[in-house]
Amino acid sequence: MGSGEQRREPSPGRRGEGQLKGSRCALVPPPARAAQKPAAHPRLAEPERGSGNSGMVSIALEVTCSFVTWLFLYACCCCWNRGRSYEWSCRLVTLLHGVIVTCLSGYAVLLDGPWPLTHAGSPNTALQIHVLSLTLGYFIFDLGWCLYFQTEGDLMLLHHMLSICGMIMVLGLGKSATEVNAVVFVSEITNPLLQTRWFLREMGCYHTPLGDIVDFFFVSLFLVLRIGGGALIMYAMVTSPDPSWLLKAGGLAMYLVSLGFMVEICRFVRRKMMKKNISWTRLRSGNAPVKTNGHLTAH
Repeated sequence: MGSGEQRREPSPGRRGEGQLKGSRCALVPPPARAAQKPAAHPRLAEPERGSGNSGMVSIALEVTCSFVTWLFLYACCCCWNRGRSYEWSCRLVTLLHGVIVTCLSGYAVLLDGPWPLTHAGSPNTALQIHVLSLTLGYFIFDLGWCLYFQTEGDLMLLHHMLSICGMIMVLGLGKSATEVNAVVFVSEITNPLLQTRWFLREMGCYHTPLGDIVDFFFVSLFLVLRIGGGALIMYAMVTSPDPSWLLKAGGLAMYLVSLGFMVEICRFVRRKMMKKNISWTRLRSGNAPVKTNGHLTAH
């Protein structure tokens, strides 16, 4: 090689290009992975109802039909039970509503979803809207009946008004029906037992083993689901950023009403246990009246 010849650099071949590309790839940092969000419930992909004018009109019609249906059933019960009081017919409607809504709301909470403890404030699903519309129509009917006949106390009237306002708000906003539907479930599941107690008392069958069984399940379900389960639902609603603050305040007010009912139930249980204790004491001490030929002996 002469001194006048220019020194040529070797041209990079495929191997050199591969090395160059490899070096470039080594200098470029790999793209960061996007943070994985928790999978949304498939029901949440449905279009949200209740926020538009057409949705509100359909919901208003559904609630009106529900109210007319419960009123018609009450009129039918009054015609079929002419020898009974108006309260008898109203409680028949209440019993029917409790059974139907407990089944529907329980299916929506436990099977259809979404789960209220993890999806509080989520958009309303079609089934949740149907359940709340059916329940709202009944509560409007029952509140009107209670105000007209003046059979309930202030605590029950407050419960009905809070329930009506909460369901109207949820149906209007188009969200948070998940937790409200769960509240309906834990509240209405004891209603059939409550009405059964009243019917047993009216028929003179309350002071029997059947009455004790109904009381036991009523108190147990109330304490476990309405107080215990209601506390979990309220905690999920309050700690979630999605529900409205007004709905959170209403939920807390509803839970306070449930605590008021719990106080009344505890007083009832205390009185019943005291009566049972007195009767057992009399039986053990031999002071109970003794039956002779089917008749009670005079004291």
